[in-house]
Amino acid sequence: MSNFFFNDRTTLVNDAIEGTLITAPHHNLAKLDTDPSMRIVIRKDWDKKKVAVVSGGGAGHEPTHIGFVGKGMLTAAVCGDLFASPSVDAVLTAITAVTGEAGCLLIIKNYTGDRLNFGLAAEKAKQLGYKVEIVFVKDDISLPDNKQPRGIAGTVFVHKMAGYAAESGLSLAEVKKFVDHANQHVCSLGVAMSGCHLPQAQADSKRIPEGSIELGLGIHGEPGATTVNTQNSREVIDLMVSKLKDHVPAQSKIAVMINNLGGVSVTEMSILAKELNHSALAPHISWIVGPALVVTALDMKGFSLSTLVLDDKIEQALIAPTEASSWISPVKPEKMTIASVKTVETKVQYTPSDDAVVDKVVDVVTQTLSDLEDELNDLDAKVGDGDTGATFAAGARGIAALLKAKDLPLADLSKLCLVIGERLAVVMGGSSGVLMSIFFTATGQKLGEGQNLAEGLLFGLKQMKHYGGADLGDRTMIDALQPALEAFKQSGSLQSAMQAADEGAKNTAKSAKANAGRSSYLNSDSLVGNADPGAVAVARVFAALLQKCS
Repeated sequence: MSNFFFNDRTTLVNDAIEGTLITAPHHNLAKLDTDPSMRIVIRKDWDKKKVAVVSGGGAGHEPTHIGFVGKGMLTAAVCGDLFASPSVDAVLTAITAVTGEAGCLLIIKNYTGDRLNFGLAAEKAKQLGYKVEIVFVKDDISLPDNKQPRGIAGTVFVHKMAGYAAESGLSLAEVKKFVDHANQHVCSLGVAMSGCHLPQAQADSKRIPEGSIELGLGIHGEPGATTVNTQNSREVIDLMVSKLKDHVPAQSKIAVMINNLGGVSVTEMSILAKELNHSALAPHISWIVGPALVVTALDMKGFSLSTLVLDDKIEQALIAPTEASSWISPVKPEKMTIASVKTVETKVQYTPSDDAVVDKVVDVVTQTLSDLEDELNDLDAKVGDGDTGATFAAGARGIAALLKAKDLPLADLSKLCLVIGERLAVVMGGSSGVLMSIFFTATGQKLGEGQNLAEGLLFGLKQMKHYGGADLGDRTMIDALQPALEAFKQSGSLQSAMQAADEGAKNTAKSAKANAGRSSYLNSDSLVGNADPGAVAVARVFAALLQKCS
């Protein structure tokens, strides 16, 4: 069973039409009150004084066709069931509903069902006294030997030409002549790496080999002309351009439509647009339409390119305004603009200096964390991913190397903390590295403003909590660090700071729920009895400082 959001298969198309009409930005569309099997959308502002332009076909290609009903494009669209032509009666009803003395132009994609049903409806309308002309769109070039090329995404270019000509007040004969002229200069080619999924039907997912595309895959899932063993964006565009260029006269200018067949991501479509703008076709391109959903095949993972050779009249018709909600206004391609920027120097500027007391503190902290690597890893393996010891040790060794090289501003605590924060962001991996970098950087900034060490450290903790999202009681290093720093500020004693950190670390072993970090994904059985490794690291650092520096 395929994946498809719908309520009732029998009303699927009608439901989709209703959703489209109620969200139409110009509020200019209406559905004719007919038998539910006739799905006809018309312009609400139509007064029959001008030539009507009617198109349609099977549903499943949205926004085609109803997305292109509106001033400057279609007067009416007739929708069949999914991938099925609308009935003769539905087409005839649409013709008679919107056609006045000026007549009607039918735009038909070159499929047998559409040709027959629209054609018979046209003949019946003529018998009733209506003036009707027909244009068949045959833009697909994937099967060059086929005597009946298919009508695909280039049909929308033809809609635009016809809508412009009709809106300009031309007669039916003049509209037909102009559209025939433009229609001869429309070519399209599509590719896909997988077919489409219909509701309540299983897609043939194995037909196209992994890593390949089908060139010329039909918009109803019909097999393509050839299978090509690549999905490389540049290679695919170059292949398509090599075939489209044969239909672009030398020195001519063209518009190109980049059509998403339904299942290609925005990122991929943007990459394809970039490739097109660097392709051999680029010197000919005056206008680009898209990338956009224009003529889809439900969720087909593919796209198509359509070219329209321009002259003055065709170009004027292309860029003329329209109130069809799904028409994407053409844009002139241009090279990507690169804006200059002055590099902001973020590296801390400092002069190395000596201070015996601070040297001892840094040495004790870094050595303690390096020695704890295996112990913390083992503890983290019970409550996390087993790398806390390695992460803290990497950070400690990075700072120890600077200390050994006498490349730290030990006599300037503000600069020292800033340098430590800067270095930890580089050598200490994971989120812990970023959090500790924030802690020391914020501490250094506060010390530079004249605050004392305790106040600076508490400010660093505040910022770490702000950006990290964890707080006291969430079973993290904060459960040991915050009590220790608060005790240090209150008493100025390493003894009280050590005791507070130790108690906080032990309390994490009693907690059955973690609210931050990887431990938050574990159940209580994995947590109770195991202290948080970050909190243990903090407690052991304060214990070492008390023993060796007091």
